[in-house]
Amino acid sequence: MISRILLALALLLSAASVVFGDYREEFEKGFLTKTWSGEQPAENFCIECHSSDAMKPELLTIAEEWKASWHARHKIACHDCHGGDPKDAALAMSPHRGFVGKPTPAEVPDFCGKCHLGIVKQYWDSGHGKAFRASGKGPNCTTCHGSHNIQKAHIDIINEQLCTKCHTYDRARTMKQALFLTEKKIGELEKEIDRLKSEGVFVDDDAKNLFSIQAEFRTLFHSIDVDLIKNRTDEFSARISALEGRIRNLFRELAYRRNFSAFILLVFAGLGATLYLFSKTPKE
Repeated sequence: MISRILLALALLLSAASVVFGDYREEFEKGFLTKTWSGEQPAENFCIECHSSDAMKPELLTIAEEWKASWHARHKIACHDCHGGDPKDAALAMSPHRGFVGKPTPAEVPDFCGKCHLGIVKQYWDSGHGKAFRASGKGPNCTTCHGSHNIQKAHIDIINEQLCTKCHTYDRARTMKQALFLTEKKIGELEKEIDRLKSEGVFVDDDAKNLFSIQAEFRTLFHSIDVDLIKNRTDEFSARISALEGRIRNLFRELAYRRNFSAFILLVFAGLGATLYLFSKTPKE
């Protein structure tokens, strides 16, 4: 009788773990993986028009480039940058719906700076920004990041092929070396947070914390000020180390829970086996 009770308890625990697993998966799909920018409209006339045969050949690539971009991955669509109403073909390019169209080269930094506030300030204060403001020439946002196929910012954007279009690579190389170790640690933490997510550990706050550190650190890229980057490296290293310690503790906790669960299962299995054998012992 006791063995049957224990067997029933074991089955209940197994069922509960399966149900919890299903719930966790649905919870992650329905909430944790939602982007902060919201959903794209179900019907986007900007994309449809720029993908149609009626579009000029030089403008046909825009939609495909955007679909492969970091913006598209995070649900930043055409109207978020260019305005207009993507749900209504008649109003898609209406100024009354905020349509501003394509910015001129001189407008590009402030156009992107509507969202990237800290970065545009660093850019305007930098040698790049001052040269651009004075002459209307030189690098702006699209020079390094492109117009529509915008990818996640990364230290590899600083490279000899790109930088030597305007000047020698010497200063850029020095800046890249100053950024390297911090960028490397940020990349490692991203992978560890993704591993914890895949294990069902709630790390949304940690992911946001890392994103904030990463965004602030990468804002420094745009200052092109090697001394400023070196002076602030210790500050970012301390913040990264604190987050790294928390992530390490989460991995320890995860390992402990796994070991404890395995131990409980072994205890139940041992009890069940003992009671089973006891029930088979001949009675005097």
